[in-house]
Amino acid sequence: MKIKEFLFTAFYAGYSPVAPGTAGTFVAMALYIVENYLLGDVFYNSLNYINFAALLLLVYPAIRLCDEAETFYKTKDPQRVVIDEVMGYWTGLLFLPFSITYAVLAFVIFRLFDIIKPFPAKRLQDLHGGLGIMIDDYVAGLYTLVVMHLIAYILEIKGIILF
Repeated sequence: MKIKEFLFTAFYAGYSPVAPGTAGTFVAMALYIVENYLLGDVFYNSLNYINFAALLLLVYPAIRLCDEAETFYKTKDPQRVVIDEVMGYWTGLLFLPFSITYAVLAFVIFRLFDIIKPFPAKRLQDLHGGLGIMIDDYVAGLYTLVVMHLIAYILEIKGIILF
C-alpha cells in the first residue's frame, strides 16, 4: 500500500499540516514545469497532445486509487488524498503554450475554483467513492481551462506573449 499511498497523496504532499490541497496542487505545478523543461524542446508540438492522452489514460486508475484511499483512511474524501488536485490542475493547462506565468496563474485560478466549487462541482462531489473525490477537481480544472484560454486569447490580441 506504500506505493499507492505515495501516489494518492501526490508524493506525500497530502500530509502537509497546512492546506494539503494547495500542497498537492503545488506538486502538480512543479511536475508540469519540470516536464516542460525536460521534454518541451524534444516534443514541442506534441507535448500538449501527450498530456491530454496521459490525462485520459489516468482517469480510471486515479478514480480507483481514490476508492482505495477511502478504504485505507476509513473516511469519505480524505483530506490527505490530493491526486485529484494534480489531475484537476493539469486539466486546467491543456493546450496552452508553456510559460511559468501561465503555470502560476493556473495554480491560483484552479485553487479558487476548487475551493468555491462552482456548479456542478459541489453537487458532483457527493458521488460515491473515487469518482466523487475526482470529479469536482476535474470540473474545477475545466473551469480553469476556459479561463486560462480566455486569458491567453486576450493576451494574444494585445500582442503580449508569455512564452
